[in-house]
Amino acid sequence: MAGTREQLSPARRGSSAKPAARTARPRRSRVRFTLAIALSLLVLLTGGVGWIYLKLGGDINTFSSDGISGDRPDADASKGENVLVIGSDARTGGNEALGGGDKGDIGRSDTAFLLHVYADHRNAVAVSVPRDTLVTIPPCKLPDGSWTGTRPDTMFNAAYSTGETARGNPACTQNTVEKLTGLRVDHTVVVDFKGFAALTDVVGGVKVCLPQPIHQRDLNPHRTTPGKLLFPRGEQSVSGQKALDYVRLRHGIGDGSDIGRIKRQQAFVGSLIKKVKSDGLTPTKLLPLANAATRSMTVDPGLGSADKLLSFAMSLKNVDLHNTKFVTIPWRYEGSRVAVVEPDADALWASLRDDRTIDGKDASGKKGARSSASPAPSAAPSPGDGIRVTVYNGTTVMGLAAQAARTLEDDGFTVTGTATASTHDQATTLIQYGPGEKVRAGTLAQRFPGARLEETSTAGIKAILGQDYADHPSAAATASPEPTAVPSEVSDDARSADDNLCSNLSYG
Repeated sequence: MAGTREQLSPARRGSSAKPAARTARPRRSRVRFTLAIALSLLVLLTGGVGWIYLKLGGDINTFSSDGISGDRPDADASKGENVLVIGSDARTGGNEALGGGDKGDIGRSDTAFLLHVYADHRNAVAVSVPRDTLVTIPPCKLPDGSWTGTRPDTMFNAAYSTGETARGNPACTQNTVEKLTGLRVDHTVVVDFKGFAALTDVVGGVKVCLPQPIHQRDLNPHRTTPGKLLFPRGEQSVSGQKALDYVRLRHGIGDGSDIGRIKRQQAFVGSLIKKVKSDGLTPTKLLPLANAATRSMTVDPGLGSADKLLSFAMSLKNVDLHNTKFVTIPWRYEGSRVAVVEPDADALWASLRDDRTIDGKDASGKKGARSSASPAPSAAPSPGDGIRVTVYNGTTVMGLAAQAARTLEDDGFTVTGTATASTHDQATTLIQYGPGEKVRAGTLAQRFPGARLEETSTAGIKAILGQDYADHPSAAATASPEPTAVPSEVSDDARSADDNLCSNLSYG
């Protein structure tokens, strides 16, 4: 069997670096890719394809694992598998003809999502992270072998350009995602323009939907005139350059934001998967599709051979269209940037860690597991009725917030979420409350003997658990975390691969 082609990168210890020198210009209208990997994984989902091993093996590019941080989430933290997909804005190797840009520029990422394949291999969810999201970028390796310091409140896509090389730094993006989610990334994949265009050509086009006519100025807002019509309103099929133009659309639809564009890209991926499945994975269809898929991506050594790639892809064969979900990390605007909303994001990561789907179903594959993560309502009224509280664990005792949440719910309180506090050395439990909520906060404090009360300018009530609560007999130090329900704002906005093509296409 043909071996893989290892391409060295500026970040030698991780799922890092892109396969060839790639360039980009810092335009906000670059193509986004929440798409090529969804197809590249699904094209290989049928048995009896050993005959293409040699063909695929010669086309798979891998990168070194040098830049991956040594401070990683535990490998057993999640029962399912997590694949980080990075969409590059490469303009070399034929990509510049599709997207333009100046050679010699810095490699950048414009789209990334974490694909979680649940342990039951019947459900999967892709969580998009907007490029403008403010995150903490942990130490990352530079081309000279040194490591950067931690960078808080930094745009997410800055991780990929750490080191300012044309190849980019996927390892840094992986380190950042693991820091953000607390989930271990099992594999990292980088995809490019050229491969994506080839994929859409091979499948014979992908159906999309436009809520309004789109002209050249919608693609390039620097134009002074509308220009020619690019897309009529309604459903249509696109491939190649037209497909690239569709997924890069930002202006002229909704509020013109990257959030809206992510919604359309998620719809595109769903349509792409549907097309591949409806065509059938016959040998005639499979080989050109597999060729295009492998040539469009660079993978970590864990997926760097045909048998490894096929083995992983085969694990997805039972995931149907309705159980293939797309969501965006809980977010809010912070000026011109995007901030992560907590504790909603932590609840999302916790559900993936527990193999709970976004609608609360158990997807661990275990028999007798509960079908919903939603807590049972209290049987009778209590002094806690009507009081909403978010519970944070300010200690290193695992499962403490979930333990307290169950106790509070038994007393009639409404727990809006659980999360880990920003510090883990809280000695005394702290009850924080917003304007006008002192009485309710006092009622809550009675459930935590010795707790301190603190007024803040932020609405809502928070219980930040301290070591005093961990030491209390009612808090079992060995308690296992209760499954956390995904916030309704996330689950309600989720998209399935079989959803109506023209629904939920933008934000604003």
